[in-house]
Formats: sequence, C-alpha cells, structure tokens
Amino acid sequence: MMRKYLIIIFLLLVVPAVSMQALNRKQVRFAVARQMEQYPASTLQDIYKNFFQDRFGPGHIVSDTARAGAYLRQELSQVKNVNVPLYEASAERAAYYRVSLAAITSGAISYEVFFSAFIRSVTALPAIEVEDWAKEWKKIEKIIRSMKLNLPHYEEDAKAIEDLLAQGHYAVHHSKAYNLHYEPHYRLIEKSIFEKEILPLLR
Repeated sequence: MMRKYLIIIFLLLVVPAVSMQALNRKQVRFAVARQMEQYPASTLQDIYKNFFQDRFGPGHIVSDTARAGAYLRQELSQVKNVNVPLYEASAERAAYYRVSLAAITSGAISYEVFFSAFIRSVTALPAIEVEDWAKEWKKIEKIIRSMKLNLPHYEEDAKAIEDLLAQGHYAVHHSKAYNLHYEPHYRLIEKSIFEKEILPLLR
C-alpha cells in the first residue's frame, strides 16, 4: 500500500514537468530572427506577443461567440491591403498560425469557414498556467537579450511584461510602432485545423 502511494506522489510531481515541452534555444532564436526579418519595427512587446500567442492561442480575445463574430466583421471593414502574407507560424513551437483577415477580403476563404476554424482553435490545445508561462518567458527573454537586437525601449518593455505576469495576466497588444508600420489584422488558428482546413484554400 505504501508503495502505491509513493508511485502516485511521484506521478503528481513528475507528470506536470514532463508535459511541458523543453525550451528549444535554437528554435527560440530562429523565431525571433524570423520576426525581426519580416517585421523590423518589432519591439520586445511584439516579440512577447508572438510567444504568448504560441502558448495560449486565441482564447484571450474570445469571451463569447456572438461578440467574437461581431468584432471580426467590424475589423474586416478596416482591412485595406490584401497584398500581405496570408499566414505565418507563431513563435518557435508553431502551435498556431496567424491567418490574415485579407484571406477573407480577397475571397480566398469564406467568412463562415474562417470563423469556424478560429472558434474551434480556442479550445484546441490544453491551457498553460500563467505562473508556468511566467517562468518560461523569463528563459525566453534571457535568450532574446543575448541576441543584442538593440530593440527600442527594451528595459521598459521587459519590466512592463514582468509586472503584467506578476499580476496573473499575460495578454498584450501590439506596440504602436508595429501597428503603424504593419496595420495587422489576423486571427490565430490552431496548427492542425489550419493545415487541414485553411491551408488547402490558400494554395
């Protein structure tokens, strides 16, 4: 009986640790370099946003389906440029794809197909605790810092993100500089849903 309880305790201690993928330094650096090449006006805040999206997906912007649909239709009216990348993988794990709303306005994908894929992506992957994410981000930020990217307002952004996580929150908006340069309009779609349902329509 004692052996049985020891096994249970061991599993409770070990399983959460092994369920978290180990941080891949090479992939982190690659993801950051890729973002800076594609979006050189990015700040640490924008890089952070890419990484938290890779962990949390679109759940942070969906409180209910009706409001999410209304907000999407409203944002569609703001999409002016369709000559943008229609999709790109998130951060180093590529658990989600940022799919541009230009995919809808250009006629490549119907609103119904896009919205269905987006909503199902909210619960497609298990959630991560903010406390665990805070620990992981600390390691990611250390790697980013070692890359010496000379990002503007780096220390201010780093402190703001640290404070945000300490309060139990994780979501941020794109920086003003990023919005000004790129006017981003996209939604996150989980990788398997994207590859099966969306990507064939964009090829």
